[in-house]
Amino acid sequence: MTPPHSTACEPQHDCPLCPRLAEFRHEWRAREPEWFNAPVPGFGPHNARLLVIGLAPGLRGANRSGRPFTGDYAGDLLYGTLLKFGFAHGTYAAAPDDGLALHDARIVNAVRCVPPQNKPTPLEIRTCRPFLLAELAAMPNLMAILTLGKIAHDTALATFGLPASRLKFGHGVEGDLPREGAPLRLFASYHCSRYNTNTGKLTTAMFHDVFTAVRQYLDNTPCPDTGQDAGA
Repeated sequence: MTPPHSTACEPQHDCPLCPRLAEFRHEWRAREPEWFNAPVPGFGPHNARLLVIGLAPGLRGANRSGRPFTGDYAGDLLYGTLLKFGFAHGTYAAAPDDGLALHDARIVNAVRCVPPQNKPTPLEIRTCRPFLLAELAAMPNLMAILTLGKIAHDTALATFGLPASRLKFGHGVEGDLPREGAPLRLFASYHCSRYNTNTGKLTTAMFHDVFTAVRQYLDNTPCPDTGQDAGA
């Protein structure tokens, strides 16, 4: 499924689908003209086996830098963990030109534009969902989805036509998703935000535990026979 007003999986630079988010982008373009201030595209190869789904760009993170989770604390923890578990190589320096590359993993957000107070509305989440559907369709080797936070988790389920009650969100929750052919497994984690880590809701060890489960699953499950090698 290709969403309207898009090129492949990405919204247009001036995507008009969510008026409140478009107005917020324009406001910040005027205030910070050097920032990205546009729908943030996914990062990583489409032939990856792992898709990480976040909530939305951070105002001074991805909205500024133009790369998911780049420029805020959540990125420090996420990219450090991806490096540790072999899903990235290079050096993460919180900038889109730092040379970091993802290996066998791709990152997108459930909502592509920065929302005021980091809180998209239910309508905005639904409106952006076709872009996630397009991402899924464009990943022939996909075997695992890791959701960061409840909104990302419920959105992932919705793309498969499943209610949130089918696999209730919780840290460390995992379950299979309905798909013909190759298996597809959903893993859930609390969001790696500074708030969650500062309050102790999410520790580095807890985050690593989820990635350990993802890595073990991928290492022990045959890759779909698509003729494409997963890589950077």
